[in-house]
Amino acid sequence: MARVIVPVGFSLGPQHRYVRPADPEPETWTIHVGGDMVDLDSAEVGVYGAAFLDVEGHSKLRVDRDRLVESLLTAPNPEPDAARLVEGLIDRGLLLEFDPDGPLEGLFRRYRLFPTAEGMGTTPEEPEFHQMGHHSRPLVAVHNDAYVMWAFSFLHPNLWEACDYFARADEEELEESEEPIGLTAEKVAREVAVNLPMMIATQCAFLDPVVEL
Repeated sequence: MARVIVPVGFSLGPQHRYVRPADPEPETWTIHVGGDMVDLDSAEVGVYGAAFLDVEGHSKLRVDRDRLVESLLTAPNPEPDAARLVEGLIDRGLLLEFDPDGPLEGLFRRYRLFPTAEGMGTTPEEPEFHQMGHHSRPLVAVHNDAYVMWAFSFLHPNLWEACDYFARADEEELEESEEPIGLTAEKVAREVAVNLPMMIATQCAFLDPVVEL
């Protein structure tokens, strides 16, 4: 399948100049990425923000580079330089392309996943799904493995190690009469990967590069 594209990092908002009279136009927009704060101009932040907008497309893993560029070219205020700007944000690590069906270990070792929404648990009607959202409004529902990774994986050095820890814990916590269900780091990672675009697009989570100390 075509690779998806998702934003990386966490927005810290617009930064205005210290001038009087006040200038309503921000000087930059700042994104927290790993151990850095990255400044974007108005065109760049427009492209970065557009990568969140197609929530339905992200839920179906249909938002790739071409679809993002096309959405920018056909927006009410078109961005004629969309392809170059998207390429630039990819090069700077602010947009990430990956294949949810492809190899994941190398990718997941480079990132951590942070929750940025409320965990809303399950419902009587769909107890197999765990919800997350904002202001008591559920936006995403995922199965248990992805939900646990969303809630706790940031406690580990990277996302792959979190998946591996969760998979091994499945066997370590078995009672004598219980059989393992065959959970592996790869299976957990795959469950996370197919849900990542939706979690990020709804701003229920963000990916952050691992900071090498």
